[in-house]
Amino acid sequence: MNILYLNHYAGSPRHGMEFRPYYLAREWVRLGHRVHMLAADHSHVRATQPPAGDELIDGIHYRWLPTPAYAGNGLGRVLNIWAFCRQVWARADALVAEMRPDVVIASSTYPMDFWVARRLARKAGARLVFEVHDLWPLSPIELSGMSPRHPFAVLCAWAERNAYAQADAVVSMLPKVAEHALAHGLPDLSRLHIVPNGIALDDWADEPESLRADLAAALAAARAAGHTVVGYAGSMGEPNALNVLLDAAERLRDRPLHFVLVGGGHLAAELRAQAQSRGLERVQFFAPIPKAQIPSFLAALDIAYIGWQRVPIYRFGIAPNKLMDYMMAGCAVLHSVQAGNDPVQDAACGLTVAPEDPEAVAQGLLQLAALAPEQRRAMGERGRAYVRAEHAYAVLAQRFLKACQHE
Repeated sequence: MNILYLNHYAGSPRHGMEFRPYYLAREWVRLGHRVHMLAADHSHVRATQPPAGDELIDGIHYRWLPTPAYAGNGLGRVLNIWAFCRQVWARADALVAEMRPDVVIASSTYPMDFWVARRLARKAGARLVFEVHDLWPLSPIELSGMSPRHPFAVLCAWAERNAYAQADAVVSMLPKVAEHALAHGLPDLSRLHIVPNGIALDDWADEPESLRADLAAALAAARAAGHTVVGYAGSMGEPNALNVLLDAAERLRDRPLHFVLVGGGHLAAELRAQAQSRGLERVQFFAPIPKAQIPSFLAALDIAYIGWQRVPIYRFGIAPNKLMDYMMAGCAVLHSVQAGNDPVQDAACGLTVAPEDPEAVAQGLLQLAALAPEQRRAMGERGRAYVRAEHAYAVLAQRFLKACQHE
């Protein structure tokens, strides 16, 4: 089967996020399918931007379309989206003749790529699949305060309704999206399939790459001091609610806990400055590390932290990549969230506390820190077993494929 996967932000191990399209496509290639990935050559989530053109990565045929660079979520990003969609639309005949897709997947976070995917699918006589990452325009409306009458929100709403109504199948990462989808055009639930984010077992099969020297030294020093090490690995922006973790750390400044935060993002410098101004000497920030070093970092933690804002949109569910890594690493997890689903609770691999509540986070950390190391290890093992059974990309890719083929 020939699969044409439109994902504006698709990445790879050599380029950085997004990883989900790469891991699904790699599994499909292993199953004997041919996969073409259409992506933009500039994305705000990638660590390395590829040159425009064609590239073969682990059997996946990438085509990087030239788009203007941008930063932030303003007009530059809108122009980047427009450039990507316009090129796919204009090249539809040539793309179909070259790639001959049996399935076309629209998967770019924003829903406007559905229209160009529909054009490709109709020309090819292919199955059309709409993959839901976030709910647009609901996400910018509820998370960023965008007016529902903003032209961009109106455009997203129109595209979303078209996608739910016209796709042959809808694949959602969010497990509680059924009611929303039915209210926004989905004819019936038989077209809806849930395929969450996952883990690539291959990434965990070999000996992990050694940690960067500065980070390894900090972790060793914390352990030598007899501190319980609390860690975070990932983006540092508003949705990650790391300000709450700093507030909790301030409450725990006299306790033997050490906080190590690794990652980048537009709030990284501000959070670092906050920690310094408060005199939080046992809160350390480090620049991002390569994905291959993540297992080594997580293995050095006593507790892994992940937090969320208290926002209504999470009622539809969450699908965090970093939580899959935490669980696969066998970490005991402190999860600060209120959402439609909770993998930490499902796997019994840690403790869940209220979001945006520094006192609850502080008490949760103390509760986990008070456990014997073997109790935290048992939590971690339950998390690892859960991820292997429910979230391995080899399993998820086949589930996605069945949705593509479902009649």
